[in-house]
Order: sequence, then C-alpha cells, then structure tokens
Amino acid sequence: MKLNFKKLGQGKPLIILHGLFGSADNWLTIARDLESEFTLYLVDQRNHGDSPHSDEWNYQVMAKDIAELMEDEGIDTAFIMGHSMGGKTAMNFAMLYPEKVEKLIVADISPRHYPVHHERILEGLNAVDLENSKSRKDADEALAEHINSAPIRQFLMKNLTRKDGGFAWKINLKTITENIEEVGTALESDNTFDKPTLFMGGAKSDYITDKDREDIDRFFPNSHIIHLKDAGHWLHAEQPDAVARTIRAFLVEQNA
Repeated sequence: MKLNFKKLGQGKPLIILHGLFGSADNWLTIARDLESEFTLYLVDQRNHGDSPHSDEWNYQVMAKDIAELMEDEGIDTAFIMGHSMGGKTAMNFAMLYPEKVEKLIVADISPRHYPVHHERILEGLNAVDLENSKSRKDADEALAEHINSAPIRQFLMKNLTRKDGGFAWKINLKTITENIEEVGTALESDNTFDKPTLFMGGAKSDYITDKDREDIDRFFPNSHIIHLKDAGHWLHAEQPDAVARTIRAFLVEQNA
C-alpha cells in the first residue's frame, strides 16, 4: 500500500498519523511549527485522504503500511506519533517494528478497547446524496440532519471532493462503515515497547483515564502520561501551541 503523504522540514524523521475521518492536513499547523527541527511525514492512512482505498482495514495492515513507507523513503528509524485511530496504529507499529521506532507519542488514546460511538456520524455521511448534491451547502444541510455540531460537520466536509462533475468522499466510506468496530479494538501483543513513550491526552477528554495506566505500563514500561490544560480529544486543533511545545520537549529537549 503506497500511502499519500506530505513531507516538510529538516532533521530527524517524525511520522504523524491522523485520526478517524481525518487526513494529513489535520496536522499541518503543528508540522509547520516543528519543521526547523524535524523532517515531518504527514501521512494519509489507508482509506483516508488521498491514499488508496482497500477492503482490508485493521491496525495490523495499517502498521505494515507505515513500514512500507519507511522502506520506500529509506528511513531506518523515526519518531512515530499518532492521534486517536492514528495512535492505535502507532502503538501496533511499535509492537511489530520496535527497531524502527526511536520514540513514540500517542495522542489521546490508550491501548484499551473503545466501544463504537460514531454511529451518528456514519449515518450522516451515508445519508448525503452525492449524485444529486449541487453544492457543498447541499451536502452540509444533509449532514446537519444527523450532526448538530457545525465544527464536526466542517471537519467531516474536508473529505468531500469534486469528481466527474459531481461530489465524492475521499474516505472509503463503505469499508469504514462495514468495519467500524476495528477502530476501537484493544492493543493485543505479547511484546512490550521499552523505548521512551509519551501518552499526551486532553484534560477535558476521557480517552486516557487513571484506569488506563495499568495497560499503558504493561505494554509501554518506559512511558509517562500528561494531560494538556483546556484541551479535549481534538487537542491539536484546540491547543496547537501546547501540543507543539510538548512534542518538542519530549523528542528534543530530553535528549539535550
């Protein structure tokens, strides 16, 4: 699977993986803050953004996609970071390819199982009549019947693109809908990842709780957990400066 990605900056490679329904562009603001210190790879995971679509969609194959990208780019080791679904990909990658990871950052997700909670979003996305939508406004109005939040709709609408005179979703909506349970699966491995690991949560989010510490310590014994003030699950959008500072402190300043 040849993933689409954006590359910018200079320095040690830092690969950043977005969350569900997201894309590489979600982390562009953070990347521009860090590009003087790292070569950043902002990746569209399979079935997202401009990367290929596939019926096969789980964390094992998504981790292998990252390994293939690193091989293609001649990267022996990298800093790996992922948010939400991307964090699950990053954790699985660290278990499968520990020799390729220098340090790991997991943003607002833990190794545990998460129940499906995207039903309304999927209902809304599937309800959009792409063939008969004349404008992005038509699509937004259809989404609004299922999703009240304008910021969430704005985020989802980034996946809407023009195609053959009409509209299409960049995401592989069919496969994601049919396999949505895969997003919440728990990390399963007999291995541990012993290199430095940071779990960075939002103080207003419940994705990383005190109850998750046992699982985190079991899989990632050389880890610590922080929660960013005034940030929820979308911490990179809500507190971009704090996220960039935290990444820099963990990856650079701790090595000084």
